[in-house]
Amino acid sequence: MAAVRATPADPTPGLMSEAGQSGDQRAMPPELGPDSLAVLSGPTFMYSNSSGDVPPGSIGGLVHLDTRLVSDWTLTVNGGALLVLRAQTIEHYSAQYVLTNSALPALPPNSLGLRRLRYVGDGFHERVELLSFQPEPVRLEVRLAVGADFADLFEVKSVVRDRSAEITRDHAADGSELCFSYRNGDFSAQTRVCCVPPADRIEGDELVWDLDLRPREQWKVDLHVPLPPGMGVVEPVRGDIADVVHGRVDDPLRRWVEDRALLRSDNQALERTVRQSRDDLAALRLDLEVKGQKILLPGAGLPWFLSVFGRDTLISAYQTLVAGPLLAKGALLALARLQGETCDDFTDEEPGKILHEVRSGELTRTGQKPYGPYYGTADATQLWLILLSEYWRWTGDDETVRHLADNAMAALRWIDEYGDRDGDGYVEYATRSPEGLGNQCWRDSPDGICFADGRIPVLPLATADIQGYTYDAKLRLAELFDGPLANPSLARRLRDEAGTLYERFNQDFWIDERGGYYAVALDGDKNLVDAKTSSMGHLLWSGIVPPERAEAVVRQLMSPDMFSGWGIRTLSREERLYNALGYHLGTVWPHDNSIAVLGLARYGYRAEANRISLAMFDAAEQFDHRLPEALSGYDRERLLFAVPYPTACSPQAWAAGTPLALVRALLGLNPVGGRLVIDPDIPAELGRITADRVRAFGQEWRVEALGTSGNVRLQAS
Repeated sequence: MAAVRATPADPTPGLMSEAGQSGDQRAMPPELGPDSLAVLSGPTFMYSNSSGDVPPGSIGGLVHLDTRLVSDWTLTVNGGALLVLRAQTIEHYSAQYVLTNSALPALPPNSLGLRRLRYVGDGFHERVELLSFQPEPVRLEVRLAVGADFADLFEVKSVVRDRSAEITRDHAADGSELCFSYRNGDFSAQTRVCCVPPADRIEGDELVWDLDLRPREQWKVDLHVPLPPGMGVVEPVRGDIADVVHGRVDDPLRRWVEDRALLRSDNQALERTVRQSRDDLAALRLDLEVKGQKILLPGAGLPWFLSVFGRDTLISAYQTLVAGPLLAKGALLALARLQGETCDDFTDEEPGKILHEVRSGELTRTGQKPYGPYYGTADATQLWLILLSEYWRWTGDDETVRHLADNAMAALRWIDEYGDRDGDGYVEYATRSPEGLGNQCWRDSPDGICFADGRIPVLPLATADIQGYTYDAKLRLAELFDGPLANPSLARRLRDEAGTLYERFNQDFWIDERGGYYAVALDGDKNLVDAKTSSMGHLLWSGIVPPERAEAVVRQLMSPDMFSGWGIRTLSREERLYNALGYHLGTVWPHDNSIAVLGLARYGYRAEANRISLAMFDAAEQFDHRLPEALSGYDRERLLFAVPYPTACSPQAWAAGTPLALVRALLGLNPVGGRLVIDPDIPAELGRITADRVRAFGQEWRVEALGTSGNVRLQAS
């Protein structure tokens, strides 16, 4: 019998763990619904349905550092569920729910006015306010059911192990507190629910208050779930719940945001979208400790990816350099400190490799998952070098580049010695871990790389986008070796290697059929994986496309089969596996489109870049000016409105960075020789764009543009 060959869907035949692939992800369950809300602060979030409840068995709950501290949070009055009048977030960390009652025995509908106020800061805080509109006294039972399953976030999005036998309870006899505790070896977690006033009684894991309310009498209870001490929330907001929700307390985050570059536009939707992006990137900031190193970076996205990622962080930092260099510098330094040092099959670590993902939950800390950190990515190392170059171009910071010289050399060695697995000049990937990812490019779902006829290729894979990144990284590194790293002979070698890669790539990856396009990958047998994908936009961004082929690539990207009207689809509708709701099989990803826009602008296709940018801004306007992680690939003319991917993260870092990258492309804003230069092409729909406090070369600049005219000047300090 022939041996089973590894594919991204089964990357380690015979070694797959009982837990299954770490990429497993359940669909959004109906019990939270499309109007679900989350409050967020760093690595802590509370995710509930629109009434503020977390039904048991759902993906909702209070999660901190990848551990779910609350899995059931259900409020009832006289045994009845509450009806939602309106609910919305106020800030990323706060929300308000306005509720009333349904028809209940001896209580007509709409007899009660209820409000839930909540925020996440130095813990989870909630206030429940209840007002009786009945003309006569009423007797009410208010009940809060609480559960704590201590599930690892990996389990929340797949299957949760039952820990009930290991969970102990130490509830307070006076009704002031519920306490749940769990321990597994060196891993421990505790959930305390404190309440003022205390409950009249505790029944099982439920707090119960017995009320006698006069007409127009109001009652309230404050609930608090403390967070475990240590790393986590960056500068949390603190204060009385109502004061926090109404903005009457000091907000450290607001001060941080107000110190950043400020964009104004005649188009209010654009201005609000950029402002929302700035707020979201600030909200996602994490304060973590990994391998003894303190890391201050944005997490990738709520709810699944509130942790540090290599690829996501690097692309987000690149997108946002136009607003300032701090995120880029932080990403470079933090990821360099965690750069791979040894070969480890379980974690896919190799010397010089930049990490993929960090996790803090039980499965990682007890060694069942390889995420402390995990290195299964074949593109983060090149992206780190690209960001290092781009950071230097915007800042002229020779000192930081020299400080990271050894890391840059280690990254280069990884590309040549470990990334190129078979010595053919291309960077390939294949996991060695039974818990590893099958696809290690950004299209990292098991079927994210496929043939046009739907077949899944055999590993190892050399994807087109990774070769483009490698080409760009070597040219950029050559620039650094001609400059602050002062090694012109190595610079010449890198340019020669990049030139060879350019020639070979354009010979080996190009397909003349179907109008001419680039294959998405070479498989383990060096066959062309011939699906048409959005990866062609990444090739434009990297500059590996010859000018004479750019028009064919642009025509493919903007064809009706690839451009949905909201953006470029990840996979063409021509291909067998196309699915408007498939994670990488036809959805529209904002960050993916921002990279394509930068590539289109690079090659002079400004009208096409603007068409995508306007579509992205239109989509953001439909989601309260916040772009989700991904949009469904439905045709815009058919549905008329944008539809999010069912389990899209929101906010999500590289989706939040997208509007800033689009603005950079609109302005044609680039650092050249210690100055900012501008070459705007702004559609009439956006009017005038002005940006103040744009930081570059240690100075602040004012940028102003209208149509194809613009100027850049230094601002007085």
